[in-house]
Amino acid sequence: MELSGGMHAVCVTYEAGAIQFEEFPKTKEPAWILGVGYNTVKDRQELQNDISSRLWFTYRKNFTPIGGTGPMSDQGWGCMLRCGQMMLGQALICRHLGRDWRWKSAVYDNDYTKILQLFLDKKDSCYSIHQIAQMGVSEGKSVGQWFGPNTVAQVLKKLALFEDWSSLAIHVAMDNTVIIDDIKKLCRSARQPTPSQVTNSFLCNGVSAEQTSARSRSPALPWQPLMLIIPLRLGLSELNPVYTDCLKACFTLRQSLGMIGGKPNHAHYFIGYVGNSLVYLDPHTTQPAVELEGNVPIPDSSFHCTHPSRMNIQDLDPSIALGFFCQDEADFADLCENMRRLIIGQKTQNAMFEVVQSRPAHWPPYVLPTRPDGTKTDFTSLDYEQDIGDRQYDSDEEFEIL
Repeated sequence: MELSGGMHAVCVTYEAGAIQFEEFPKTKEPAWILGVGYNTVKDRQELQNDISSRLWFTYRKNFTPIGGTGPMSDQGWGCMLRCGQMMLGQALICRHLGRDWRWKSAVYDNDYTKILQLFLDKKDSCYSIHQIAQMGVSEGKSVGQWFGPNTVAQVLKKLALFEDWSSLAIHVAMDNTVIIDDIKKLCRSARQPTPSQVTNSFLCNGVSAEQTSARSRSPALPWQPLMLIIPLRLGLSELNPVYTDCLKACFTLRQSLGMIGGKPNHAHYFIGYVGNSLVYLDPHTTQPAVELEGNVPIPDSSFHCTHPSRMNIQDLDPSIALGFFCQDEADFADLCENMRRLIIGQKTQNAMFEVVQSRPAHWPPYVLPTRPDGTKTDFTSLDYEQDIGDRQYDSDEEFEIL
């Protein structure tokens, strides 16, 4: 198939037909992918390797029913949940493998395998579609109902409390405000689960309760690695052009985890940009669920995408969530400094968000998130939403309109 300008396209089969993947244009402008800039002429192979190393989570079918009697596929409703998985997956890659890690097919890596196991489509995987969908009930979302960026951020924050291997602190900055003192309090807090929490914790990555308990007795990290999520609404019904440059600047920060958002009915995971085109991974293809029998390697080729998509930045729905990862406190300080310099700058009237030192006096005190003793996320009584019909993907959540 030929695109405008003589460009070639690669097609894959989606549930709604064929979607075109354009090759990267050869331009003088760099392509930015999650904080790394590439020359689109000289660095094409490095650019391709970087993109294909990102985790790609798509619709799946024929997995065990969610909640025991619920859906066996997330086709048609799980796109934002999958985008949340992709952003979190990138945070875990940075946490355990580093931003420079590259995927090589058929090459076994223990930590990479552990990361993948966290996302397999089964109820005992901590970040599976099962757990995200069921935890969404606590956010007022029935299983099978569309999520918006803020909802999936809140759900991931709760689920992270049950995953001790990564000790990841997830902070969702609400009201367009990043509060430094709150984040420092969160990341400096030691995560020490009680014995009953250890027993009820997910036995993910093949780690036994006894091993998890032993690890919990080890010295606490002085700073829990941080995943910072900033939900924003950058316009009423369409993106306000005043934010275009600031939004693109977010992808140039080395702590960038990209952005989740998209168009009505279509959520995407945005990993960078070239010119005025956003580069994204699209979850809207349905693949069979990966089922493992015995101690065999995970067939992982379906978790990586070799042909990303692009869309004009002005076609973006204004409801988004930015993501950033900070390995340590110095990393966080650097992020705050560069946010103020490159993103907020002198545009105080049109800033996408604020970075402030302390909590405003009229706000309630900050409360650290905790995992309640005995809490289970394998819910047994759920209100399933069976008829999703023509419902629009949830972009109209509780955001201040900028």
